[in-house]
Amino acid sequence: MRNLLLTGGIRHDFDANTRAVVELLAEIGVDSEITEDLDAGLRRLGSESFDFVTVMALRWRMLGNPKYDASRAEFGYSMAPDCREMLRDFVGRGGGLFGLHTACICFDDWDEWRDLLGGSWAWGRSFHPPLGEVRVSPTQSHHDLTGGLGGFELVDEVYSGLDLAADIVPLLEARAEDGTVSPVLWARQYGKGRVAFDALGHDRRSLDHEVHRRLIQRCAAWVGGSPGEQLGAI
Repeated sequence: MRNLLLTGGIRHDFDANTRAVVELLAEIGVDSEITEDLDAGLRRLGSESFDFVTVMALRWRMLGNPKYDASRAEFGYSMAPDCREMLRDFVGRGGGLFGLHTACICFDDWDEWRDLLGGSWAWGRSFHPPLGEVRVSPTQSHHDLTGGLGGFELVDEVYSGLDLAADIVPLLEARAEDGTVSPVLWARQYGKGRVAFDALGHDRRSLDHEVHRRLIQRCAAWVGGSPGEQLGAI
């Protein structure tokens, strides 16, 4: 299975996080091609064969707040129109899309990103409590990704107040130390393609968590087209 992994951004150790995800996906036979040049990577969808795209990046225009001024030249980003079309068409034709953590903050000037991923950051409304102990629990919805999964605890951020697509069905929700409860995992169809978003994964403490590792592997396998019985136990 071949994965195009888009990464890079601020305030997260994307080098370490990317290594962690690449290694755990390799355990289930996924070969990941890594790029921080998002446009160049997405244009490869037009000439190469990938089973799914993983967005584990924090790339947006970075406008409207002076605290981002120093980072804007390096990390400010607006996806080229042809790349938007390539990603949308890739998933619509049956390719997979796997978003991790900050993926929901990306591409702030592309309204369709919310409809493709299932949710996006709403500037002025979305927030997260401080990094801390998080209790994760399955919802009442049944899905291959969460079959056999009970609750678990880890150190992470709980993204809250996201702009959610009307048709998403949350599969996991998390409670932060301040009591905030928000959905942190969903899966959906977009055209012929599968989409999963895992809002957890701030750093290696989360990505190396035994249950979360298996959950990430399940998400990757599922968006890549594996049937439920091949996703493995958690």
